[in-house]
Amino acid sequence: MQDTPPKSAISPGGTAPGFFIGVASGIGAALAWAAGFAVAKHGIVLGFSPAELAVHRYVWTGLLLIPLVFHYGIADVGGVGWGRGFILAALSGPTQALVAYTGFILVPFGHGTTIQPATAALAGILLAAVLLKERLSASRLVGAITITAGLIVFGIESVTTIGTHGIGGDLLFATAGALWAMFGIMLRQWRVAGMRVAAAVGLMSVLVYAPVYFLLFGTGNLFRFGWSETLLQIVVQGFIAGVLPIFLFARSVTILGAGRAATFPALVPGFSMIIGYLALGIVPSWAQVVGLAIVLIGFRLTLR
Repeated sequence: MQDTPPKSAISPGGTAPGFFIGVASGIGAALAWAAGFAVAKHGIVLGFSPAELAVHRYVWTGLLLIPLVFHYGIADVGGVGWGRGFILAALSGPTQALVAYTGFILVPFGHGTTIQPATAALAGILLAAVLLKERLSASRLVGAITITAGLIVFGIESVTTIGTHGIGGDLLFATAGALWAMFGIMLRQWRVAGMRVAAAVGLMSVLVYAPVYFLLFGTGNLFRFGWSETLLQIVVQGFIAGVLPIFLFARSVTILGAGRAATFPALVPGFSMIIGYLALGIVPSWAQVVGLAIVLIGFRLTLR
């Protein structure tokens, strides 16, 4: 079950091959999340509800991953355990997605794509220091403070240009980021391999979230926008932004540690801004650009 890094994964100079694998995994996860943000915002604008998007992100891929759970061992959810699987699914599965998707209804694209990953990075650093006793260096502390300053810029823009409900949207994204940070802490604490985590989260989504959704809403609305739009959500949300980043992020946590890996979500805003502009034509405001620049500086400091 464990995905323990080799002793040479990170050399004192940080140049061993394992280190670069960990960094590449973290960057890949951030890029996948960014693609998911863009397609989620497209879905919200089109008319998908947050509950529907959560189905497309977790339930269909969960069904496809069930054979993998049986392969690993269904009795203990592939070695993860039923209790741990439920906790991991609550932190990184439909619950987290519902919170984030609702935020996109209230605030602009740039807020969600920056506040959620920045909060995940900030909370991850602090939680790793407090709960896992990972060393909080001066550079990481300054980086955390810098990320906080970037988040404040977004909060100011929400108040001045959106209104008080904008703060509500920002808080939803901050909550989603905090849930993901706790997910990273649990991964490090329990040392569970990436694909086993993805399979367990998928199984829990099928067993818990799917029945609740279909009982409350039925199946009539899931495909009302046509197969092309539905498949776009399933493929990008379910596989690219759902399964893939869980696997990559788990590997990054195992190799680099929870505190250092927690900073990779801070790369998501830059990737999201590029994808959002190219795919959706979304032009960020100057306040969002400034806030993003501050967050990226903080990311650079925390990764040292």
